[in-house]
Amino acid sequence: MELTGIHHLTAVSARIRDNYRFYTEVMGMRLVKRSVNQDDVSAYHLFYADAVGTPGTDLTFFDWSVPREVRGTRSIVRTSLRVHGEGVLDWWRDRLAAAELAVGAVTMRDGRGVLDFEDPEGQRLTLVEDGGAGDPPVPWEESPVPASRQIRGLGPIVISVPDLAKTEEVLTRVMNMERVREYRAPASDASPLGSATSPPSSQEADPGGEVAGSPVHVFQMGEGGPHAELHVAVEPHLSPVRPGAGGVHHVAFRVPHREAYDAWADRLNELRMPNSGKVDRFYFRSLYFREPSGILFEIATDGPGFAVDEDPETLGESVALPPFLEPRREEIVSNLKPID
Repeated sequence: MELTGIHHLTAVSARIRDNYRFYTEVMGMRLVKRSVNQDDVSAYHLFYADAVGTPGTDLTFFDWSVPREVRGTRSIVRTSLRVHGEGVLDWWRDRLAAAELAVGAVTMRDGRGVLDFEDPEGQRLTLVEDGGAGDPPVPWEESPVPASRQIRGLGPIVISVPDLAKTEEVLTRVMNMERVREYRAPASDASPLGSATSPPSSQEADPGGEVAGSPVHVFQMGEGGPHAELHVAVEPHLSPVRPGAGGVHHVAFRVPHREAYDAWADRLNELRMPNSGKVDRFYFRSLYFREPSGILFEIATDGPGFAVDEDPETLGESVALPPFLEPRREEIVSNLKPID
């Protein structure tokens, strides 16, 4: 039994209209599903991805009017977005700087070219040169970003924990990941934006990730690659995170089909791993559980996908609801604020 990579990552926005504009107009990603949080229908759940919502390309956001995250450990601290091509990171640095974002320098980390930056709400992001690894995305023809420069998908994802041992046990013995190498968070990350405990302040240089010098352990799924890695920073000196806008809610890992999903549900129960039980999200099936530091993990199926209830040509143009919420459509939609 193996997980096959990152499925999606869900973060929190308190300014969902600005969020929509940034991820479609600056990042050039397509809004492939305009839905609601199925557990809190007062809030949007927006999915940005490639042209068709290929699993592994989805960066999603809950629309919650909450204070800004106070950074700390026991959290997901950095989300990588994969790109590929000669000069692609320099191209993106110029684009992000022109958008007046907090953006760092193009550098090397863990053997790959990277570019750290923050979105307008302080979401910590990294563009990483993936060498062409991972499933090829489907370019979005209407993107303001040329096809050769578009986001190819998610990963690696960086989490921060105070102690490695218990988290490693879950990653290796429960989730069948393999620890393959270690590196240190670079000194260039030691900046007002780089401190995991400081609130972001826009317009400052060199946004970082983990505290400089923190050991970061790389765990891979299957055959590995940047699309199938979880990086674990060990930071016992930090206070726990106080969740909020600009932070991450959970990360999901891929399984290819319903049979594999059922087997993972059985595995969690057999190992007595507390979990949500099977949850049908209509667009995919989910299992939720927390690793020992409290970070929320999800296992999600690749299908049936976002075109199950929409024409692929018009994905994300109107509010889509799973069948169990359709009887409440008028009530739900009337409470949502416009984002276009």
